[in-house]
Amino acid sequence: MAKVPPEEEHPVKAFGWAARDQSGHLSPFNFSRRETGDEDVRFKVLYCGICHSDLHSIKNDWGFSFYPLVPGHEIVGEVTEVGSKVNKVKVGDKVGVGCMVGACHSCESCKNDLENYCPKMILTYNSIYHDGTFNYGGYSDTMVANERYIVHFPENMPLDAGAPLLCAGITVYSPLKYFGLAQPGKHIGVVGLGGLGHVAVKFAKAFGAKVTVISTSPTKKDEALEHLGADFFLVSRDPDQIQAAMNTMDGIIDTVSAVHPILPLLGLLKSHGTLVMVGAPDKPLELPVFPLISGRKMVAGSAIGGMKETQEMIDFAAKHGITADIEVVSMDYVNTAMERLAKNDVRYRFVIDIGNTLAATKP
Repeated sequence: MAKVPPEEEHPVKAFGWAARDQSGHLSPFNFSRRETGDEDVRFKVLYCGICHSDLHSIKNDWGFSFYPLVPGHEIVGEVTEVGSKVNKVKVGDKVGVGCMVGACHSCESCKNDLENYCPKMILTYNSIYHDGTFNYGGYSDTMVANERYIVHFPENMPLDAGAPLLCAGITVYSPLKYFGLAQPGKHIGVVGLGGLGHVAVKFAKAFGAKVTVISTSPTKKDEALEHLGADFFLVSRDPDQIQAAMNTMDGIIDTVSAVHPILPLLGLLKSHGTLVMVGAPDKPLELPVFPLISGRKMVAGSAIGGMKETQEMIDFAAKHGITADIEVVSMDYVNTAMERLAKNDVRYRFVIDIGNTLAATKP
């Protein structure tokens, strides 16, 4: 049987930018979205953040990319249509979709509002939906999702600077809460001052914690202390600075996705402290066991959060004025943005202005 072309797969016409192969080059792409089902919410996409995962996916760095691939899982916009059973949002509301659009809804994780840990969790793009069709992400003009995966944006949350919270925000908020670090007086280390790290500092401060930024780059000191409001700054390559801070931290959120030594980080933890990995290095790290034993320390991982917690995070961010620091770019700049992202040349998140610049790129 001949494969149905993407623009004929579903009844609703859609337009976006897609990568066609692992060169990762993005270009205009016509496709289609499903009709709005009884429990679905459709929205006009206004902004979409560029996450490091998008870059890995378009280049097939992880080995499971399908093409054509429309990336984007920090998607925000305005509701244009809701299904007959939807009661969470209405037409005209500002909403977002993050990293996932489906799960089994019957396993233990799903019953505990942890769809992100469901074995059948469906990613927003580069995945197959329940109906067997391919999922396309947010570098596009329209989006549709089951209402369970729709996040409502409060009026005072800007859509452009709020978009990256749907991935970067929840990725750091969830472990801070789960590992008991979201409390006044805790001392939290944040490793890496990029898209995840700069948001981690903001959330930790809003929880009332004392925050130390740990970076290989001494040039980020002023940025960390003056602009983001961290309390201390440690250069991870300076043994004297590391020595002086030994056994002082309750927990560390490690956002670095490059291979790096974790022995110095374990030394910074107090006894019973936790090092939480949220960056994803592509090769295994070396795990020294003695420091774990001698201080009953933990090395843990964490992936985004469930939908209930994601909504809680957006509401908390709106209440405390937390947004990502962004550089807004036009749709036709996306390939340059990807090149710059690969060199970490962004403070701290690119966001594509889909609403104002996508239509002009139609062939």
